[in-house]
Order: sequence, then C-alpha cells, then structure tokens
Amino acid sequence: MDPPSGRGAVLVDSHCHLTDVAFDGDREAVLGRAREAGVDHVVVIGETPEAAERALALSHHHPGLSSTAGLHPHEARRWSPEVRRYIAEALTREPVVAVGETGLDYHYDNSPRDVQREAFDAQLDLAAAAGKPAVIHAREADADVAAILAGHPEVVAVMHSFSSGEDLLRAVVRMGHYVGLSGMITFKSWRLDAAMREVPLDRLLVETDAPYLAPVPHRGKRNEPAHVAETARRLATVVGKSVEEISEITTANAARVFGARILNA
Repeated sequence: MDPPSGRGAVLVDSHCHLTDVAFDGDREAVLGRAREAGVDHVVVIGETPEAAERALALSHHHPGLSSTAGLHPHEARRWSPEVRRYIAEALTREPVVAVGETGLDYHYDNSPRDVQREAFDAQLDLAAAAGKPAVIHAREADADVAAILAGHPEVVAVMHSFSSGEDLLRAVVRMGHYVGLSGMITFKSWRLDAAMREVPLDRLLVETDAPYLAPVPHRGKRNEPAHVAETARRLATVVGKSVEEISEITTANAARVFGARILNA
C-alpha cells in the first residue's frame, strides 16, 4: 500500500487480519479505500505460521504494510518445537515487527488452558530475544495474563482490542504496555469510557481487527482498515481531543512500539 504523496502518516491500523479469506475478492480495493481514508500503514497479523507467511508475502508487496508472527491462544494446542523455531526465525525477517497474536482465551477454551499459558509464556521469551513487542489477546483470563506479563518485564506488550476488566487495564498501564482500541468502543454495549481516560495518551493505539468488529455505522458488515477512522473519531470524543490530535498521537505511538517502518514505509 503506497502512502499518498506529499502527506505524512495520518492513521495506523495497528491490528488487521488482512490475509483473511474475507478479503480474497477485493484486497487491493480495500487497500485503496484505506489510503483514501488516511490510513497510511496497516499491521497485518500472522496468528499462525501459515497466516504469518501470507502476511509476510503481502507486506513485501506493499510498503505500507508490516506483519507479525505468532500463535493465537485458540491454536495453542499446536505449540511445538517446530512452531517455536518458525516464529523465532520469522522474527528475524523484514517486515515482521512483533510476536503475535498470542495470549489467553478462557472464554472459548479452544486449547487447554495450561497449553495456552505455556505457548504464551514461550512467545514472550521469543519477543524478548528478538527485542520486539508482543501483541496480546486476552479474554476472561485477566489475572493469568497480568501474571505472565509481569514475569517478562523486558517485553513491551500491545493489548489488542482491549475489552477486559479495569484491573487488567491498570496493571498493564503500570507495566508500561500499550492499549489497542477497536470498533468495540463505538458499540452501545461499551462500558469502559472512564477506563479509557485512565490510559496515558502515549500508550493508546487504534485498530480494526478486520474483518471482525466493524464499528458503528458499519456494524454487521465486514470490517476493513478504512474503518479505523471511526474508532479514532470515537476515541477523540472520549478523551477530549480533536481527531487530528488523536491521529497524530496514535500514529506516533505505533511507530514507537512497532518501529520506524511505520512512518517510513
């Protein structure tokens, strides 16, 4: 995705599953709409080795994209020495900017909890060794997520699409981690506005989690990177900033956590 000429970064979609089959029919058009909406960079998530390879290939063809490599907690039962080696090797490649998404999901329990914890802990070790951040999925596992993160103080985490409890939010803020906010903050059911205002501005990110979690007014449809602008608008309202200020703040934060490629691509 080539950024528009003569204009710096405006918005970064810090978490998007752009290799999902939902985009197979119009991926280039999706990237075009993102550019038109002022989205200059997208972090493409590789939540399995297969997805990471697709994300890496896509990123090679589009300078406005970077990618991650990890194993989602839903897939943690696949954790093995081979998967560990794959992620470690992938983290040495450009433009892989982070581990993940990893973490814990005790809602669906698609993988045994002890296996989820093992895979999560091991991936944080890989992040530390590579000197790269980790993108964290946390659902109904707040205490264990906080405890495992606390055991890796050298790792910077991005709490993706945060919707967990306020205790976990305060814990990750104390540890200096980043909080990614998705289209969920536009939903009528959202109840964490006050908690959002507790997060330091220099730790806030915006994301889509596309093709999931489309924000209002697109709810019920496929999400895509262009829609991160709706999340930015809602965040600006909550924290009392202009949309332009939130765009500048969250783009600078994304560059700080993921690396200068975010601004230079």
